[in-house]
Amino acid sequence: MSAGYIVLIVILVLAVVLLAKSITIIHQAQRGIVERFGRYKETWEPGLRFLIPFIDNLVTRVDMRETVIDIPPQPVITNDNVTVTIDAVVYYYVTDAKAVRYEVANFFIAVSKLAQTNIRNVVGEMSLDESLSSRERINAALTSTLDEATDKWGVKVTRVEVKEIEPPRDISDAMSKQMKAEREKRATILEAEAYRQKQILEAEGDKQNAILVAEGTRQKAILEAEGDRQAAILRAEGEAQAIENVSKAADAFFIGNAQLLKQLQVTQASLQDNTKLVLSDQSRLINVLGLAEALREGNEKM
Repeated sequence: MSAGYIVLIVILVLAVVLLAKSITIIHQAQRGIVERFGRYKETWEPGLRFLIPFIDNLVTRVDMRETVIDIPPQPVITNDNVTVTIDAVVYYYVTDAKAVRYEVANFFIAVSKLAQTNIRNVVGEMSLDESLSSRERINAALTSTLDEATDKWGVKVTRVEVKEIEPPRDISDAMSKQMKAEREKRATILEAEAYRQKQILEAEGDKQNAILVAEGTRQKAILEAEGDRQAAILRAEGEAQAIENVSKAADAFFIGNAQLLKQLQVTQASLQDNTKLVLSDQSRLINVLGLAEALREGNEKM
């Protein structure tokens, strides 16, 4: 093989290597930081990019997605001199890839140290009880402080969450005993309240039962009185009807006997003359004779 072919092959290999080094792909969630001769040149957006070999250099790819930093547990002294151990996490995403690259040497360490410092400041102003019951307030204060402090680094802190606040063992044991006593107290109160409600319900039931019995007795008395009244009315109506019937019968009797009385007078005059009369109706004869006798006795008395 001649020297010319060797040189050509070397040139082709170098061209392939240079071409491979000059082609770069930036992915969707990334930004590329490019330097030329050690100075910042530009920030590449996602896509296919071409780099000038030996002149330009892609120094880093910055991840623009939300990221989590786990803050190591640290002891913090509250304002009532109780040491608690606090563990937290920080959520953030990059807004300016250039600032993250050039404004801070190591962003992760810087954010971790900054978070630890602010946790001590925020919790140090609280008592133990406040720190245990005000986790949301601690999270909000840390988020606001860290977001403002990291803004110049091209970072947006979205939230800070305190995972655990652990008091000393002796205080933790005392709190456990207190919580147990509170639970027992609460259970006793609930049991007493349940018994009281049971007594109230039973008394209310007895009351309602007595009311129902009294109402039933009253209704029974009313119905019996109404029955007696209706019976008395019916008896009175029957007696009135009977009296009315008797009255009508008496009227009919006396009206009819008035006519018989007239006949009696005629009969009496006839008897004085020894005249004989024959009556077909014996009952009417008896009535006439009775009336005649009564009339005769009346005349004798007169």
